[in-house]
Amino acid sequence: MKVEEFDFDLPQELIAQTPLKERDASRLLVLDKKTGEIEHKHFSDIIDYLEEGDTLVLNDTKVIPARLIGEKEETLAVIEILMLKDKGNDVWECLCKPAKRIKVGTVVRFGEKLKARCTFKGEEGICEFKLIYDGILYEILDELGEMPLPPYIHEKLSDKDRYQTVYAKNIGSAAAPTAGLHFTEELLKKIEEKGVNIAYVTLHVGLGTFRPVSVDNVLDHKMHSEYYVMSDEVAKLLNDTKKSGHKIISVGTTSTRTLETVYGLYGEFRGCFGNTSIFIYPGYEFKAVDKLITNFHLPKSTLVMLVSALAGRENILNAYNEAIKERYRFFSFGDAMFIK
Repeated sequence: MKVEEFDFDLPQELIAQTPLKERDASRLLVLDKKTGEIEHKHFSDIIDYLEEGDTLVLNDTKVIPARLIGEKEETLAVIEILMLKDKGNDVWECLCKPAKRIKVGTVVRFGEKLKARCTFKGEEGICEFKLIYDGILYEILDELGEMPLPPYIHEKLSDKDRYQTVYAKNIGSAAAPTAGLHFTEELLKKIEEKGVNIAYVTLHVGLGTFRPVSVDNVLDHKMHSEYYVMSDEVAKLLNDTKKSGHKIISVGTTSTRTLETVYGLYGEFRGCFGNTSIFIYPGYEFKAVDKLITNFHLPKSTLVMLVSALAGRENILNAYNEAIKERYRFFSFGDAMFIK
């Protein structure tokens, strides 16, 4: 299976640079995975596709202002680091540039309140840093850090909260679970009032979001692992949903990967936590997720492969071409798709 099979031509002007004023005002392309039939709606219409007794699963991870720009202590060379994963004891896995200026022992200073000493240097810009600071780390990051917007977004984000979901709770992500950005508290309340269950899992989004697929053959790509948590209460709700014949609707590829990981491990949902490097591509048989709310993804990305596994590659590429023709907005701040 070639990565080229998941390519498509996207006009640059369709890459959304800023979020819409109203979260749920984005457009919604509805794709029937069995027939390939397409409908054009608005995101607030999503409630019409959810049935009483279904369970909507959202990822409640919270994005860290994880992009830091500092100076090497010895030379004052400018260094940028992106904090990806908490390894414990104030050691973080980071993506740094220019990586050639970093070696084990290098100290980078970020103002007066924070510095970082390199303890390990890996490949492709990955390093581990021991953070040195006084006070509460996340308060310092709120002051010094920037939101780690993807590289295709060039506009400055005026409101940090627009790169968080309204239900973001558990701190630890290097990127937002962007399908969830479309939900408002009011819309979630209406969904609950309809009798739809709402459940939360956590997956801290890490390096996979920033890494393009650089191999020719899909099977040669290696996913980086990301930390996930599912509570006993959520596991019971999901098992009950399945047993009753209702549907599990996943919000975003991160929720999907969490659900499929847990079900794949145990043959049911269980309260658990761990690290997953699950890679979902065509040929994969979904065990947990029935329907998916997602955004429009980058060409040749693992996320396009995941949605192609659920809806079929031809259906997805046809839907993407239709979205381009209809001038949908793409990627993190763009419009949404519902695969039913």
